[in-house]
Amino acid sequence: MSQDYKHLETQLVHAGEPLPRIGGAVEMPIFQSATYEYAGEGSYDDVRYLRMNNTPSQLALHGKLAALEGAADALVTSSGMAAISTTLLALLRAGDHVLAQDGLYGGTHELLRDEFPALGITTSSMDANRPESWTALLKPSTRVIYVETMTNPLLEVADLDAVVAFARAHRLIAVIDNTFASPVNFRPLARGFDLAVHSASKYLNGHADIVAGAVCGSSEHIARIRHKLNVLGGSLDPHAAFLLKRGMKTLALRVRYQNDSTLQIARFLESHAAVARVNYPGLESHPRHARAAALFAGCGGVLSFELKGGAAAAEEFSARLRIPAVAPSLGGVQSLITQPARTSHAALPEGERRRLGISDGLLRLSVGIEAPADLIADLARALR
Repeated sequence: MSQDYKHLETQLVHAGEPLPRIGGAVEMPIFQSATYEYAGEGSYDDVRYLRMNNTPSQLALHGKLAALEGAADALVTSSGMAAISTTLLALLRAGDHVLAQDGLYGGTHELLRDEFPALGITTSSMDANRPESWTALLKPSTRVIYVETMTNPLLEVADLDAVVAFARAHRLIAVIDNTFASPVNFRPLARGFDLAVHSASKYLNGHADIVAGAVCGSSEHIARIRHKLNVLGGSLDPHAAFLLKRGMKTLALRVRYQNDSTLQIARFLESHAAVARVNYPGLESHPRHARAAALFAGCGGVLSFELKGGAAAAEEFSARLRIPAVAPSLGGVQSLITQPARTSHAALPEGERRRLGISDGLLRLSVGIEAPADLIADLARALR
């Protein structure tokens, strides 16, 4: 029935929900059961069991996510990294090669750099702003090109249309991590990507109370990934599935508010004498602002910035804040601030972080749904 819902806001509330309603319940119940009666299923992947990712709570989420991303099918996982690793493991085998954007999220970078070589899978990093340089990195064994909608924590915006064109020209599978944008701000499959992955712990859930992941794409690709997930076991539990589905219903309201709030805060920080640099593609000063404006409906709720006093000033500033909690993660209703060199990118060697532009004093601010005027007042007081 999701094809009847033309608008994102309606899809968020109704797509994937069971009809008729179960017992007349307006909200779908939590199915706190790991196993289900045998009903004549003919294959391993069809047996109704929580690890097989085919229980009612999971299936409802699959339908909702597919509608949001304009995909034929979708799949939820136990974490964002479970979605990323399982997707890549389903697409790759020993001897294959990945072309990956430089400056990826630390966990993804570590997976590609440290874990995949032991499986015989190699990776080359590409400058996502220089399509003319990508052909030289290709190998006969290249199977996947992997990018992020906006990078964490520097908010770089790759030439995403060029990525799609390059993938088509060289018969690669184009995979994008759409966590930072969410389907509210960008729908990669409509732009030509094959698969979109998410850390659903972030904007999709929006309340910092679960860890989950998702992947959306064609029925063929999702079937391969689902089989791999069934074997590896990274399934989402029923209560987390309930909380994710509930959180997603307010996604459009939250993200659009956060788009506006974050732009106000970015402009305030950019104008402050104590701030050396602000990274946010919604700012006209951002080197990829025109690209972001052409691609995205909004630039999301995350920005990063550096103070003129460096790492020591960043630590002092964070300690003086009253509203944002000093904590990792992002995308929730509460504002959070962190130094990526100590959290999301701590696994990267210092030299690698510096090469990417992630200084020890870089601060990443995830803007929640608090009043922007209150957040700006708190930031101004801490900057004093």
